[in-house]
Amino acid sequence: MPIIVRLDVAMARRKVRSNVLARAIGISETNLSLLKSGKVRGLRLATLDAICRYLDCTPADILEFVPDGEVEQVAPSKAAVRR
Repeated sequence: MPIIVRLDVAMARRKVRSNVLARAIGISETNLSLLKSGKVRGLRLATLDAICRYLDCTPADILEFVPDGEVEQVAPSKAAVRR
């Protein structure tokens, strides 16, 4: 049950830079970079809430569920977070 992180797309649509978002929501740029790349195993709801409030979006704009077996069809530049 992979979850695809689309934070980079949401940020690009709103023209928000990583360092600005990281500072605004109170996490390090390194942790934000890991989140954007999908190389995290978990995400605190408080962090997701802060991101959504700052970007004026919903969690569905940032996270996408891809059923098993369909991960290979996702663009290779998008990293999947597995259970």
